[in-house]
Amino acid sequence: MVGELFGVEPDAWQADVLDAFPIHPRQAMMCCKGPGKTAVLAWVGWNFLLCYPNPKIAAMSITAKNLKDNLWTEMSKWRSRSKLLAHLFEVTAERIFLKEQPDTWWMSARSWPQTADPQALADTLAGLWADNVMVLIDEAGSIPPAVLATAQVIIANASGKQGCHAHVVIAGNTTSHEGALYDAAVKHREQWHVTEITADPDDPKRTPRIPVEFAREQIQEYGRDNPWIMVNFLAKFPQQGLNTLLSADEVITAQRRHYHEDTFAGFPKILGVDVAQYGDDESVIFKRQGKIAFTPLRMRGLSPLQGGPHTARIANEWQADSIQIDCSGGWGGAWHEFLTSSGYSALGVQFGGKPGKEGRYANKRAEMYWELADWVRDGGALPPVPEMVSGLTTMTFSYDKNGAVLMEKKEQIKARLGRSPDLEDALACTFAYPVAPRASALPGFSGAREYAGLVSHSLHVRGTDYDPFERYAKETGEHNA
Repeated sequence: MVGELFGVEPDAWQADVLDAFPIHPRQAMMCCKGPGKTAVLAWVGWNFLLCYPNPKIAAMSITAKNLKDNLWTEMSKWRSRSKLLAHLFEVTAERIFLKEQPDTWWMSARSWPQTADPQALADTLAGLWADNVMVLIDEAGSIPPAVLATAQVIIANASGKQGCHAHVVIAGNTTSHEGALYDAAVKHREQWHVTEITADPDDPKRTPRIPVEFAREQIQEYGRDNPWIMVNFLAKFPQQGLNTLLSADEVITAQRRHYHEDTFAGFPKILGVDVAQYGDDESVIFKRQGKIAFTPLRMRGLSPLQGGPHTARIANEWQADSIQIDCSGGWGGAWHEFLTSSGYSALGVQFGGKPGKEGRYANKRAEMYWELADWVRDGGALPPVPEMVSGLTTMTFSYDKNGAVLMEKKEQIKARLGRSPDLEDALACTFAYPVAPRASALPGFSGAREYAGLVSHSLHVRGTDYDPFERYAKETGEHNA
């Protein structure tokens, strides 16, 4: 449509957003400065007006003036470039409508006073109920999340009807952790199709509207971790605060890493298990080998008689070197008892127990999560589980009276997150204790079992995983073995 009506070839990232529009009812664009996001919002707005009967669209921005100067002006510009749109539609200061059906076929400009409370924000979208409905939000980085919540209710109502079409499309800069864009792209990322539009010289789909040399110069001068660079060039949310375990950018980057499994063939295979007893919580089994965390297995309603054997089967199939299972409460102890009595190398993890490094961490839970965070920053590859973006970035830490690291209480995280951090706890369990690989994982060595013992000792001294071939390579000079 963009090519035929406007004679324009979209940029690569713009084409991705347009291709996704018919498929994904919720789209969010995390944008650097000046990539052409408002044009994309206008294009999808005109597409919806042109293709669906009796549509209702609400267009919004951070202020009425911003909406008028940007998205509304952009809508008018593209109408003037299409004889078809100019013939069919009329544009006024607050409304765009089909000339033949002005009362039922329209887009309206919506705004609210700066002093508006949540109810007033919700009322901004009043009267938008329809079979074909859409909400367009520009400058969503600073839009209150209450507006987005109301928009999603409207979309959900229309989406449940056969033959109806509903969309909410938002775009903005990564300036705030309190706005609608952060709410969609981080906190509830699993519900959204998220596109990141950057000026990063290393991004093949970067916006061409910011000169690549200028972007490279600015990044070299200030550094990629500079908040101004992150917002204006990289479309990343800056660090959320010194007491946040991981930033959204760190987690999302880790989810994009890919390693061939053979890269870590000699590393121990560890199963981390978090056991749910009842309710909405999940039992989760997480596999990790070296820098790779594999897609977790998520289950509900398993009894100890089911969960223990199920974990044993997975351990056998994967040839796990260790099973590290949360025994802090509930049924975890029963699963652990079954596994150990059946001869499996299962270690019970007490989240409130003593850490390996007393004095530095207040308890085992703080130590595990700190090790997990260091692993992410040091090149760990997380599976593409959207919920883990919000799960890992919502956790905060502090220090106890002795200066030891203390993680925020699980109950507080659960209340803020809206779910139990079962996924994150299962992965954290893989960092509970150092593990040596089985002797069978060290092919080609004489005295492999004795060597595995040396690995085990070194692991306990160092308190972390490492490449079991490293020492052998250094001693023999066979670095490429």
